[in-house]
Amino acid sequence: MKPLDERICALFKHHLQQTLTYWSVFFSFGLCIAFLGPTILDLRCQTQSTLQEITWVFFSQQFFLLVGSSVAGIFKKTLLSSLLALFFCTLIISLVFAFIPFCHHIMLLSIAMGLAGTAMGVIDTIANLQLVKLYQKDSAVFLQALHFFIGLGALVSPLVADPFLADDSCVLGLNGTSNSSWDLEHLRNTLAGKGVSIHNTSQYHLFTEGIVVTKVSYAFWIMAVINLPVPAAVLMLMLHERLLPCSSNSPRLLEKDGPKSCPMEADSQGHGSVFSCCNSAKLEGQPTTTFFIYAVGGAIVFITDGIIGCYAGFVYTYAVSPPLLMGRKAAGCLDSVFWASITGGRLAFIYLSYRYSAPVLLTVSLVGVILVQFLMLFFYSSCVFLFICTCVLGLCISSVFPSMLAFTEDTLDYKGCATTVLVTSASAGEMILQLLVGSVIHSQGSYSFLLCCTIASCVGFCFFLLLLYIHHIHGRQHIDISKQMSIKEKPKMENSGKLE
Repeated sequence: MKPLDERICALFKHHLQQTLTYWSVFFSFGLCIAFLGPTILDLRCQTQSTLQEITWVFFSQQFFLLVGSSVAGIFKKTLLSSLLALFFCTLIISLVFAFIPFCHHIMLLSIAMGLAGTAMGVIDTIANLQLVKLYQKDSAVFLQALHFFIGLGALVSPLVADPFLADDSCVLGLNGTSNSSWDLEHLRNTLAGKGVSIHNTSQYHLFTEGIVVTKVSYAFWIMAVINLPVPAAVLMLMLHERLLPCSSNSPRLLEKDGPKSCPMEADSQGHGSVFSCCNSAKLEGQPTTTFFIYAVGGAIVFITDGIIGCYAGFVYTYAVSPPLLMGRKAAGCLDSVFWASITGGRLAFIYLSYRYSAPVLLTVSLVGVILVQFLMLFFYSSCVFLFICTCVLGLCISSVFPSMLAFTEDTLDYKGCATTVLVTSASAGEMILQLLVGSVIHSQGSYSFLLCCTIASCVGFCFFLLLLYIHHIHGRQHIDISKQMSIKEKPKMENSGKLE
C-alpha cells in the first residue's frame, strides 16, 4: 500500500482538472463577497440614494445567498446538472459585475445583488459537495485549500476597487460643495464589514442630488473580466467529462484508470435541498443520532461563521469608539488584517489537516478562539493587543468550517446531507448574528461587541463537546444497525443457497 502522502498526491494528479476548477469557482465566490463593502459609497452616489437605502443592498445579497445555498442541493443529482449550475452561476457573477455600472436606481441594484447572492449560494453548496464526493475520506486537505481561495478572492476584490474609489464626495451638491474626504473614509471603513451596521446613519448628511463624479464602473468591469476564466474553466471540465455533445472524442475523467479514494455507495437522493435533507423519509433506517449531528454541526458553523461576519463588520466601529479611540486610518487596517489572517490560516491548515484529524484541529481552533476573545476582554484598552488578537483570531477561526464539514461528512459515511445543512447554517449565521449583534451594539455600546462574540464562541465550544458525545453514540448505533442488517440477511442467503 502506498504511503498516505503519495496516495493523496496521486489522487490530486488524477483529479487535477476537477479540483482546480472547483478552487477557481470559490475564487469567484470570494471576489463577489468582498467587493460591496469598499464600493458602497460610490454605489450610493451612482444610484443617488440615501445611506439608509443603500445599506439594504447588503441584506439583499446575504438573504439570497442563504436562499441559494438552501436550494442548491437539487442540482446535485448528476455531474452534468452540478457543472451546469456552476457554469451559469459563475457566468452570472461576471454579468452582474458588468451590469452594476448601469444600475442607476436602488431597486435595480438590489435585484442585481440578489441575483449575485443566489449564484454565490449555489456555488458555495455545489463546490463543497463535489469536492467531498471526489475525495471523500481524504477531502479535509482539499476543503482547506478550497476555502483558501475564498480568502484569496476576497483580498483581490478590494485591491481592484481601491484605485477607482472617490476620495471626496462622488456627488457634488447643487452649489458645488462636497462632503469631507475624511468623513467619507471613516464611513467607508464603518460599512466595509458587510454593511449590516445600518444604525445611526442619519448623522451622516450626504448629497443625493447633484453631479455624479465616480469612476467605480471601471472597477466592476475589470472584476467582470478577471472572473470570466472561471466559467470558461467549468465549460472545459464539461468538455473533458464528455458531458456536452461536441466532446465525444475525449475520455471521461471517471472512466480513466487511476487511484481512487475510499468507496462510496451511489446515492441519487443523498443531497437535496436543506428542507428535504432532514425529513423523516431521509432519516429512516439511519441511527437516531443522524438528525442531531445535522443540528449540532449546523449550530457550530452558524456561530463561528456568524462570529467572522460580526468581527469583520464591527471591529472598526469598536476600534474608533471609547475606550480605544484608535485613529481612523489605523482602525481601517483591522478588517484587512483579519481577512488576511483568515486566508493565511487556511493556507497553513492545508498542511495541518494532512497531519492531524479534524476533531483535533477543531478542538485547537475553538479553544484558541475562546482564549483570544477573553484576552481581548481583559486588555480592552490596548490598541496593539487588538491588532495581535485580530490576527490570531483569524488564524484560529479560519479552519473551523472546512474541518467541521470534513468531520461531519466522515461521521455520516458521505451518505447524508451534511454539506447542504452546514453551508446553509453558515450562511444563516453570517446574516442573522450580524443583525443581532448590530442591534445590541446600537443599544448597549461598542464594548458589547466583544462580549457578544465571547459568549457566542463559548456556546459554540459547548456545542462541539456535545457533537463529540453524539459522534461516540452514533458509532455504537451504526455498529448495532450493521449487526441487525447482517442477521436479517443471513437467512435470505441460506434460503437462496438451498434453492440453488
